[in-house]
Amino acid sequence: MSRWVIPVLLVTLTGCVAGLAPADRDSGPVIIGQAKTPLTEWAAGAAPTGPGESAFHVLDSGRDAFLARAALIEAAGTRIDAQYYIWNDDPSGRYLAARLLLAAERGVRVRLLLDDINVAGDEPLFAALQQHPNIQVRIFNPAPARDGAGRWLSFLSDFERLNRRMHNKTFVVDGAAGIVGGRNIGDEYFDFHPELNFLDRDVLAIGPVVGSMANNFEAWWHSRWAYPLTQLYPEDRSGQDLAAVAQRLRQHARKPAGLGLTPPATSAAVTRELARFSGGAVSARGQLVFDLPFGDADQAADAPGNTAVALGRLAQGAQEEVLIESAYLILTHEQLAQFDDLQRRDVRVAALTNSLASNDLVTNHSGYARWRREMLRQGLVIHELRPDPANCPVWLARGDFCTGGAVGLHSKSAVFDRKIVVIGSFNLNLRSIFLNGETLLIIHSRELAGRLAQDIDIAMAPANSWQVRLDDDGELSWQGVDGDHSSEPAVGWWRRFTSSLLALLPIEKYL
Repeated sequence: MSRWVIPVLLVTLTGCVAGLAPADRDSGPVIIGQAKTPLTEWAAGAAPTGPGESAFHVLDSGRDAFLARAALIEAAGTRIDAQYYIWNDDPSGRYLAARLLLAAERGVRVRLLLDDINVAGDEPLFAALQQHPNIQVRIFNPAPARDGAGRWLSFLSDFERLNRRMHNKTFVVDGAAGIVGGRNIGDEYFDFHPELNFLDRDVLAIGPVVGSMANNFEAWWHSRWAYPLTQLYPEDRSGQDLAAVAQRLRQHARKPAGLGLTPPATSAAVTRELARFSGGAVSARGQLVFDLPFGDADQAADAPGNTAVALGRLAQGAQEEVLIESAYLILTHEQLAQFDDLQRRDVRVAALTNSLASNDLVTNHSGYARWRREMLRQGLVIHELRPDPANCPVWLARGDFCTGGAVGLHSKSAVFDRKIVVIGSFNLNLRSIFLNGETLLIIHSRELAGRLAQDIDIAMAPANSWQVRLDDDGELSWQGVDGDHSSEPAVGWWRRFTSSLLALLPIEKYL
């Protein structure tokens, strides 16, 4: 999260910025219960029969993740609740926003909750949605100043509060089906971006666990720090005609451009997509763990959240192996001490994370690099994703992209003893442990655990990643299909220098 580096370096130079007024608590229409809709009927037919079980379809590909969201929007009958850290105004973001608008026009109630950190610049998109009486948009933990230098001063003057972000990503439709995991809304998460696409993972769920997803949304929606968009932007400041923006959205919904596929927009297409996802679902016991929004802005962020505690318990219960996928990997002495017991019991802990070449944020890589030797000394097996993995055409199903584009890792997954799967928004770093709101879906399924473990093993193969080791002299080396490297591979000296310089700074908690 490079956007935090300047506030960290300049925090001592802060000035005064006026605070926000209390959030307007006019919540609008309230929907109680679960009405019978085509989606609830589909979910009832697809739900497992085992007591306490839910049905899970893991969305490994960006294409499937996009199609699942598009199909759920079209099948919605009563309500859609979407909560995201990032929602881009790009072809995929505009298309899904446009279909939300069309859903609202047929009577579906839509609530959209967005973290403030990435809203700036995209206000017309969300303001155009907010114009519809069936759509409400709220912004979590906003800065008092909305643009320009004042926005940076807001971060500097209110550093502790504004470092607490809503990183959760949930998508719940009709209270019957939900998607949770690591993906934001944007081209790079759905394999549509021309230059950089992320390997990511989320889960389409049907059954009791969807109720927990809804509870997570309600907790954050009703937080005192969730502000109606109309309170932050009482009028459109972009100079754009919001009615014209909404009309362009409707046109994009009916004739999407820049996607490279035809989203399901007819009843027959939606039925086919939903049948495909339910047909590939696995029934298992599942539990959603989520962090609650902070209350007091002055309270120290020094205690692990619910999600961090749950992960720690799973790790301590492991008997043989822990496999980790984490876009950002930063563990310091306090966290590494918890691995002592695993090491004594010969539990193998292996992690896949980004290399400097595949990481979209040099700042985050610097925090990882600062602790990389210590993690290796602690016995962690570390693999770093190549930007040009051999498996790119398989993962992205886009041979044209793989000849010139870069692949990055954004997924946040873990497998414990090949029988428990964890998929969520939680990166294994200090920000997720102490500062962010996160979600974790824990699934007890040997079938899904076996599949995910195999996927991680493939990603760790020499053709797809470099294994980082310490030699006898304590020096780092990167080993892959292209041989051994004594410095960060596939990047130039300036990127290496920048990462090394930033790694000297003790700012890992804020990355």
